[in-house]
Amino acid sequence: MEQENRTSGQEMAGKAAYQHYRAYSAVFPIFIRTVDGRREVLLAKRQNTGYMDGKWDFAGSGHVDEGETATEALIREAKEELGITIKQQAVRFAYLLHRLGKQGRRTYYDISFFVEEYSGQPYIAEPEKCSGLEWFDMEQLPEEMIPIRKEVLEACLKGERYGETVWEREKE
Repeated sequence: MEQENRTSGQEMAGKAAYQHYRAYSAVFPIFIRTVDGRREVLLAKRQNTGYMDGKWDFAGSGHVDEGETATEALIREAKEELGITIKQQAVRFAYLLHRLGKQGRRTYYDISFFVEEYSGQPYIAEPEKCSGLEWFDMEQLPEEMIPIRKEVLEACLKGERYGETVWEREKE
C-alpha cells in the first residue's frame, strides 16, 4: 500500500515544489605574511565587477566553475588575477560561510583557504577588474574593506570554521 502512494523521483523532478535549490560557490584565498613581527594580509581593490567596486577584498577571489573543485578554482583564480602559482598542498581550509540570498540575491557558499606558499610575485593581472593590490597590517585593515570579508578574517583567526549570514540588498 505504501509503495503505491509514493511519487517517483522522475515525477517529482517536474514539480517546482521538489526542485533542488541552486546555490553558487566562491573561493577566497587568504594570503598572510609576517613582516617585522607584524602580520599582513593581501587585499585587492575591486573595480568594474558590479559587486562592491571600490572596496578591498581578498586578493585572487572568484567563482567556482562547473566541473572544478574549490581548490582547483582557487589555484586558477590566483593564476588569472595575481599571476602566481599555487600548489594544492599549500592550500589549507580556513572557513565556510553560507550566505543566504534574500530580495533577489543569489545564495553562496564562500570557501576561504589559507595559502601558505606560492611561486611568483603577486601583481594585478586583470587591471580592468582591480585598481589596487596591497599588503595590509592585520591590526589596521582598511575601512573600505568588504565588511563580510573582514568578519570572515576575524573568525578564521579565532579558529572558527563555519558561519551563516543573510545577504540582503540593503546590507551592501
